[in-house]
Amino acid sequence: MLTREQNELLVRTDPGTPMGRLFRRYWIPALLAEEIPSPDCPPVRVKLLGENLIAFRDTQNRIGLLDEFCAHRTASLFFGRNEECGLRCAYHGWKYDVEGNLVDMPSEPEGSKFKERVKHTAYPCVERGGVIWTYMGPPDLQPPVPELEWMLLDDDQRFISKRLQESNYLQAMEGGIDSSHVSFAHRFNLDDDPMHSGTEGNKYLKADTRPKFEVAESDGGLLIGARRTADEENYYWRITQWIMPWYTIIPPFGTHNPLGGHAWVPIDDENCWAWSWNYHPARPLSEAELDAMRAGDGIHVKYIPGTFRPLANRSNDYLIDRQAQAENKSFSGVEGISAQDFSLQESMGAICDRTKERLGTSDAAIILARRRLLAAVEQLDELDVLPGSAPEHQRVRSTSLLLPRSVPFEEGAQEALIATPGQTFVSV
Repeated sequence: MLTREQNELLVRTDPGTPMGRLFRRYWIPALLAEEIPSPDCPPVRVKLLGENLIAFRDTQNRIGLLDEFCAHRTASLFFGRNEECGLRCAYHGWKYDVEGNLVDMPSEPEGSKFKERVKHTAYPCVERGGVIWTYMGPPDLQPPVPELEWMLLDDDQRFISKRLQESNYLQAMEGGIDSSHVSFAHRFNLDDDPMHSGTEGNKYLKADTRPKFEVAESDGGLLIGARRTADEENYYWRITQWIMPWYTIIPPFGTHNPLGGHAWVPIDDENCWAWSWNYHPARPLSEAELDAMRAGDGIHVKYIPGTFRPLANRSNDYLIDRQAQAENKSFSGVEGISAQDFSLQESMGAICDRTKERLGTSDAAIILARRRLLAAVEQLDELDVLPGSAPEHQRVRSTSLLLPRSVPFEEGAQEALIATPGQTFVSV
């Protein structure tokens, strides 16, 4: 159980907070590349770690991420003109380039040196894997650009979505590393879900609802092994990679289904972006798979049109269907594996009060993830390379497999946990 002070430290990510300082030392998924699809397209509001920002793609296809509010009179640059290699405020015409330099100040006298003294907050950005990434920390401590496996694949081998989650990032991320809930929250939907269908793993998940957990630290975060009984000689292991600060790779179900993963990125202390991706390292995704993902199946969602807010949300009780619940069509009555997760995570409140928890043995991964985050905050000024920030920490996979009862899971799954370009993954 966390103290109130520890909980506060973990959940607060605004500028100047200890966890906010930690998160700003990583590259952050900021927005989908398709949100700013072409040079000089309309700018887009972005909020990350409590900061209101504006993203734009300039005439030369460079990407800018600036403080949303003009340095002159704090008007929102969302209403600005994206033109001629800069974003011009609609109020008095001050114009900024992608690096936050003030390149034009038409309201000042000709020859004025005033603009040379103005530097607007701007964060570097890169585009990779269909996502715009930003780094918001000290420039001299910037780590390499991420190399998660799905980012390096061809476009036709991955599908990416994001959605608004109305809760603090931590309780969302903790749901992603909690394998024990799968046997309950998703119990009646595993056979229907496109990521789970047609696999032996479903059988073991439903037959053994009391998994035993073994958790080991990795260079990038944690290896979380959930062990279920398969037969007299073997255990069925589902091994999740948690990569700091907020990534999970979902253990796969069969090699014919795509892999999946998530990131939970704080918008502010009471909301986060839940990123989701499916990918297959050895083949393009099929049209049937893509159609299901676009329709919001699996780890993706149906949206309120024109937004990234799920159609099933807090305001409508997640469209809960008590009849479906009574008829065992859905364990909670909420449709869709993703909505089943976030409905329960949001039900804890905007920020979960962890002083009220009573954690058991199945929560070992959650306990250790919190400890690793707290330790990273404590050691932040001493570490040159943060856990999860180096490419070698990110070139990993999750797996699900049968192992003899006498074989430790880290040993038996060692090769399966390495991402090998172009090769399929190990899964039951």
